[in-house]
Amino acid sequence: MSNLQTKYLGLDLKNPLVAASSGLTSSVEKIKELASAGIGAIVLKSIFEEQINNEVSSMLEKDQQNMGYPEAEDYIKNYLRDNTVVKHLELLRKAKEAVDIPIIASINCVSGAEWTSFAKDFEEAGADAIELNIFYMPTDRNEKPGIIEQLYLDVLKKVRLEVSIPVSVKFGVHHSNIIGMADKLKANGAAGVVMFNRFYEPDIDLDKLELTSSEVFSSPSDLRRSLRWVGIVSSSVANLDIAASTGIHDGDAVIKQLLAGAQVAQLCSTLYVNGASVVSSMLSDLDAFMKKWNFKTIDDFRGRLSYKNIPDPMVYERSQFMKYFSNRK
Repeated sequence: MSNLQTKYLGLDLKNPLVAASSGLTSSVEKIKELASAGIGAIVLKSIFEEQINNEVSSMLEKDQQNMGYPEAEDYIKNYLRDNTVVKHLELLRKAKEAVDIPIIASINCVSGAEWTSFAKDFEEAGADAIELNIFYMPTDRNEKPGIIEQLYLDVLKKVRLEVSIPVSVKFGVHHSNIIGMADKLKANGAAGVVMFNRFYEPDIDLDKLELTSSEVFSSPSDLRRSLRWVGIVSSSVANLDIAASTGIHDGDAVIKQLLAGAQVAQLCSTLYVNGASVVSSMLSDLDAFMKKWNFKTIDDFRGRLSYKNIPDPMVYERSQFMKYFSNRK
């Protein structure tokens, strides 16, 4: 097989396939299965700030007699938080003992408060890096875009003060200036970015007349959502590693993201749909591609078709289907 080794966040990976944070990285057994299948690195299932806050509210609502006591709320909050963190730290330690690939801890946060201290706990437990999964939904029409971006930067800066291991930031596509956002994250200490987050999206059940969730898994066509920006950001922001995410279901999708300039490809939906065996299939496709073009290493072709390396960069910028529709009758 070709030399598939690469680096991501300063870590040595045997190949550019990374298991994204999900239920498939929530137990040692599942992590061992992915490692045996050949995955290059693991991002642990996130510790969720929002989930714990909701659990606190739910428990307080059930315990009506203590609703008026701030001490009760503090006790419940601290208990749930500490219990959740302990479980995640135990998972991290056991995963590090069970497999010999990099393990990246994930923190899903909506604020820059006490949650940043958890990063230090993960570092001490052996995490090779931290992935910050930051989400904020602006619902106030008077809120300025700069405030939203600043939230991301504040969380990042506070975490960087706590740890010495590399930190990446996973963010969504809905930013007014994605290149500028990536550049600011890099300037404030991010070693890499994950492009992009795939947030929960609502749908409406017409039979029950109620809100429900839309399709959970991505589709191969979702690749286009990140491919454009991977190609542009990789050319515009130096020394920032990019993990491509969303819509990566087969080996061809991995190759395309690497050609656009990504360091690694994060896999999630395809692991659920096709199982861990899809990893070896993707690696075989990558190996075959490299042999076809006589590429010895991934660095031989990474970024070959990025924004700065193609004859007509406007291909990445084009917003209309001019060529397609002009040829149709």
